[in-house]
Amino acid sequence: MEGQKLLKGRQKAANDFNKPSFQRVRCRHLTTSHLIVSNVKFNNCAGNKGVRYETNSLDFKVRADGTMYAVHQVQMASKQLILMVTAWDPQTLGRWEAIVRFLVGEKLQHNGHKPKGRKSGPVDLAQQQSDTLLPWRQHQSAKGLRRQKRDWVIPPINVPENSRGPFPQQLVRIRSDKDKEIHIRYSITGVGADQPPMEVFSIDPVSGRMYVTRPMDREERASYHLRAHAVDMNGNKVENPIDLYIYVIDMNDNRPEFINQVYNGSVDEGSKPGTYVMTVTANDADDSTTANGMVRYRIVTQTPQSPSQNMFTINSETGDIVTVAAGLDREKVQQYMVIVQATDMEGNLNYGLSNTATAIITVTDVNDNPPEFTTSTYSGEVPENRVEVVVANLTVMDRDQPHSPNWNAIYRIISGDPSGHFTIRTDPVTNEGMVTVVKAVDYEMNRAFMLTVMVSNQAPLASGIQMSFQSTAGVTISVTDVNEAPYFPTNHKLIRLEEGVPTGTVLTTFSAVDPDRFMQQAVRYSKLSDPANWLNINATNGQITTAAVLDRESDYIKNNVYEATFLAADNGIPPASGTGTLQIYLIDINDNAPELLPKEAQICEKPNLNVINITAADADIDPNVGPFVFELPSVPSAVRKNWTITRLNGDYAQLSLRIMYLEAGVYDVPIIVTDSGNPPLYNTSIIKVKVCPCDENGDCTTIGAVAAAGLGTGAIIAILICIIILLTMVLLFVVWMKRREKERHTKQLLIDPEDDVRDNILKYDEEGGGEEDQDYDLSQLQQPETMDHVLNKAPGVRRVDERPIGAEPQYPIRPVIPHPGDIGDFINEGLRAADNDPTAPPYDSLLVFDYEGSGSTAGSVSSLNSSSSGDQDYDYLNDWGPRFKKLADMYGGGEED
Repeated sequence: MEGQKLLKGRQKAANDFNKPSFQRVRCRHLTTSHLIVSNVKFNNCAGNKGVRYETNSLDFKVRADGTMYAVHQVQMASKQLILMVTAWDPQTLGRWEAIVRFLVGEKLQHNGHKPKGRKSGPVDLAQQQSDTLLPWRQHQSAKGLRRQKRDWVIPPINVPENSRGPFPQQLVRIRSDKDKEIHIRYSITGVGADQPPMEVFSIDPVSGRMYVTRPMDREERASYHLRAHAVDMNGNKVENPIDLYIYVIDMNDNRPEFINQVYNGSVDEGSKPGTYVMTVTANDADDSTTANGMVRYRIVTQTPQSPSQNMFTINSETGDIVTVAAGLDREKVQQYMVIVQATDMEGNLNYGLSNTATAIITVTDVNDNPPEFTTSTYSGEVPENRVEVVVANLTVMDRDQPHSPNWNAIYRIISGDPSGHFTIRTDPVTNEGMVTVVKAVDYEMNRAFMLTVMVSNQAPLASGIQMSFQSTAGVTISVTDVNEAPYFPTNHKLIRLEEGVPTGTVLTTFSAVDPDRFMQQAVRYSKLSDPANWLNINATNGQITTAAVLDRESDYIKNNVYEATFLAADNGIPPASGTGTLQIYLIDINDNAPELLPKEAQICEKPNLNVINITAADADIDPNVGPFVFELPSVPSAVRKNWTITRLNGDYAQLSLRIMYLEAGVYDVPIIVTDSGNPPLYNTSIIKVKVCPCDENGDCTTIGAVAAAGLGTGAIIAILICIIILLTMVLLFVVWMKRREKERHTKQLLIDPEDDVRDNILKYDEEGGGEEDQDYDLSQLQQPETMDHVLNKAPGVRRVDERPIGAEPQYPIRPVIPHPGDIGDFINEGLRAADNDPTAPPYDSLLVFDYEGSGSTAGSVSSLNSSSSGDQDYDYLNDWGPRFKKLADMYGGGEED
């Protein structure tokens, strides 16, 4: 018999030590009493001392050294037998389990010789293999047959996938040894039997033969766990259910599949052999523990095959692609295309299935090529005093990848520009260096520049790469002379002088300098800005003189400074000019007399605490302002008689009444104000003072204020009378308008026939778009009695909400030619009839007089002669006044015309 151990490795102890394992052994022994069938070896890092072994079978035991033997003769009813071996440590209480599977092998008789050292037993070696499982066994004892209550471990059943049948195909027969005594029915349950997928397996309930009904697919399901049941004819359980394990044997029916059909990787140029590039992965749906699912990789082709046809290699097991040869150069080959093949059956091309994928390997750039100037010298030209001008373009060549840090150029000026007049900027598109002027150059100072420039990359050079001699070049820049504008050496020139200097006074000479030393040019001067037109300038030498008196108090003065701008122009080609600003600080003199403030005031007619505070304002500045002196003039004498001034401080004083009472009115009080200038200036100012009666609080009353304004009592009374008369007239006008409105509303709409209202046109409502838009029959406008379709209808009142069914009240019949006065009587009669109508509702309703039916066949009113009712008499139109005379002439005599 052949033993094969399947590890489970379950640790039951609480101690933490290394997991033991059972070694895999093979043996071929016949099961006789005390016959060694296998050797179980237990490995424990802590040692195997004290470890004991047990099995779940009474037919086999394990010695302390791991030797497994059969305790008596065993008859194998199937091709395999599975046992559970347990190793446990009494000290640590650790328990480990392993499954040992015995496969039935060939007979062990070798030419009739017996194995040495072993006793032969009465074993029938000629016993044929059987496909019948006896999971339920009985044992013979001294008292006869006795049922052994224990669960047998049934060996797994292996079924190859993709079997071609025929189906159903028998797998095994399950039988109980009680079937000789009673009739037994067998059944199976579990996934694949009575659970989805349904009916994959079936069993003959009488014979116990189990079948598979269709081909199996290991990739769909690798194993099935079923339970076999044995019951009698009444459904009573005869045996305990047993477990059946069915394993689907894998077949090589799946090709390896790459995760991606195209893989992208990169490797730096110049990489050494063995440099990792990328990993490709293919998965095989077959069993990975067998050769069916073991995938191996190899490179089929490489494109291009430069500089070698084997630039890369691949790890056959992991799929890692690495470089195998040197010489990767992006400037020569930028990309490789590698076809990778994956084959199962451990790469056996004769039996394995294969698949391919493409690996695109991009050679990435490294800075292994320094930039080099295309020529050793460059030249350019720049006009003086110009900035942000490109004077030369420096071209370089770099074989690295364009628009990358390894290609982008950086230019530096090494020497020849100590003052920093130039800089070199890189064109991001062409990578050229643009020599640009950032600081103006002066032809009179430097007529040429000799620059030494160097170029490098943004990224540093790769290891071992040196700068090239062609990475430096010389740049010659010539400066051209241009006509420069004259300039004022002391621009914003400031001078100081007193205001009020007479006209024609020479203030200063404001001259400019022409920077063009190598040109003989004349400079002329002119005014550019002189807001007050106070200055003149000599056009030849720039001498400034006054054209008017300079006044510090002018509005053109800001912070005592007057500004004027002058222009200096040369006679070059083309002419150039420069400007200069002259600032004149004016020193104040006492040329403005003070002014009294306020100009008007108000005071009570009797002296009290009510006084007038006065001060002065002077356009000059210190020391030509306060303290001020306030005094009353001696002429006229009434001023000093009625008024007095009390000095408060240098800038303020109080004006008050000297006498006990002054009649209300407006008084002009002259006051002399003198400043503190040298010499001092004075001014006599008039203040208008309103004297008025005051209340107990010292405030002027309203009447008093009016009286103080100069109006007498008579004038005030006259003004009040005028106001009253105006209000009375307005009131009378309003009453008259209301009365007229009332009369207009109470005027009757219908008046006696004697009142001629026929000359008035009354617009009642909008009647449509005109007679041409309506097609009325004139006969419909006549009395209902003249129309046949209404003669059968009783005349009277019609309501919109309900037409009376019973007898209706009779209304007076109007004449064919109605008189205008009959309209009012007709309406009143109709109103009385409606009030007495027994069918009238208890609420107001709309009354329609002369109900004419639901429709109208009336035609156009434009043709009165075509009425369907025959000839009409229109002579009554003559009675309606002169306004209807034209209608009477048109229709009254129509027959005669």
